[in-house]
Amino acid sequence: MAGLAETGSNPDVDLLYDINGLAKDAPRWFDRVVEVVGEYGLLAAMVLVVVWCWWSVRRRGDGDAAVSVAALVWAPLAAAIAVLVNIPIRGFVERPRPFLDHQGLEVLVSGKTDYSFVSDHATITMAMGVGLFVANRKFGLVGIGLALVEGFCRVYMGVHYPTDVVGGFALGTAVALLLSPLAMALLTPVTRAVERSGWGGVLIRARGAAGSGGAGSGAGAGRGAGVAGGRAETEERDLAA
Repeated sequence: MAGLAETGSNPDVDLLYDINGLAKDAPRWFDRVVEVVGEYGLLAAMVLVVVWCWWSVRRRGDGDAAVSVAALVWAPLAAAIAVLVNIPIRGFVERPRPFLDHQGLEVLVSGKTDYSFVSDHATITMAMGVGLFVANRKFGLVGIGLALVEGFCRVYMGVHYPTDVVGGFALGTAVALLLSPLAMALLTPVTRAVERSGWGGVLIRARGAAGSGGAGSGAGAGRGAGVAGGRAETEERDLAA
């Protein structure tokens, strides 16, 4: 492509032109879809995946429900902390947006005036995806997949270098994993306390869920009543004799 000849041997810029060049060849409606999805849609989808995972954990109601919910709470918290960590990183690196230094890019989102490294969108989605993976591998893989798509969209839109996205993935992953033991140690007692409370227990498990203990307790009570009834019948027979 024409941009490659202008960028020399910088693989980061070369890949930027290759991916962003797809936007020039795509129909305008497709670029508009990528713009909306990359700016807002994938963030909303990530939130929906977290809620879906919570609903699944709540309905299943197994013995580790409180631990799983604690991990789900950690996912958005990890994303928020990662964004806060990114503030001094951006200020230290001070990397301009790619469209300010390179001509011929197809920029789908205007008005971006802050620094480029690292990508907040990539950081948020990957932190939430890895946080989801801690809670549930199946949903975590979906979240990580959404984060990868988000990273591609940011480069496609012309607002980030590929290394901005990779840096965001690394930052989000590091925060979600390195702080996970501390977060779980703090959050799990809270979710267990909520589970034991009358008003908040339904946030951890649905009423009548398999692991709630209600069914088992009822069965045990039924067995106890049956044994007591059997003894009463035996005593009545002895008295009659």
